[in-house]
Amino acid sequence: MNLGGGGGGADDDLSSSALSQWTYSVSRRYQHLLDKSTPYVLRRWIGFSVVAFIYTLRVYLLQGYYIITYGLGIYILQLFILFLSPQVDPEIQALSDGPTLPTRGSDEFRPFVRRLPEFKLWYSITKGFCVAFVLTFFSAFDVPVFWPILLFYWLVLFVSTMKRQIMHMIKYRYVPFSLGKQRYTGKRVTSTDDANIPLA
Repeated sequence: MNLGGGGGGADDDLSSSALSQWTYSVSRRYQHLLDKSTPYVLRRWIGFSVVAFIYTLRVYLLQGYYIITYGLGIYILQLFILFLSPQVDPEIQALSDGPTLPTRGSDEFRPFVRRLPEFKLWYSITKGFCVAFVLTFFSAFDVPVFWPILLFYWLVLFVSTMKRQIMHMIKYRYVPFSLGKQRYTGKRVTSTDDANIPLA
């Protein structure tokens, strides 16, 4: 007869509870650090540049893991397209008769809202490089390929995707870049912000 058999479940519950509390505490701390880093745009992108340089140096020294780099390049391209796109597609807005982006200087001013905000772009790209860096420690991902072919495929995809995006920008007359603050003079908006100046 096992008199102490019931104690194992209680110990398991205590250890799982302690682990979940520790995980919750770590995730809250991590989110707090992310929130605090939001206003430091330049510092965040400098940090990303360091991460990207370390990854690039590792791939160069190993002379391998080109498949991972190609996948990372496709991922970055998708994120960049989302960053350049408006939150609501003007083509869908036109079909639903909703508010559209301003197309003339006399139109009501509406700020450009991105589908993917700058912070999420930075976070996703940095996380992508970190994951790719970890994958370079596993030889299973070092598939032998002729890397110039992958580079050529990526360049073709980049050119075709950017051409389509630029045509969309021209068609709906928006520039998704911000270079300054808006200045209001009477009823007309004059701006140093290229994101909100329609292409006449």
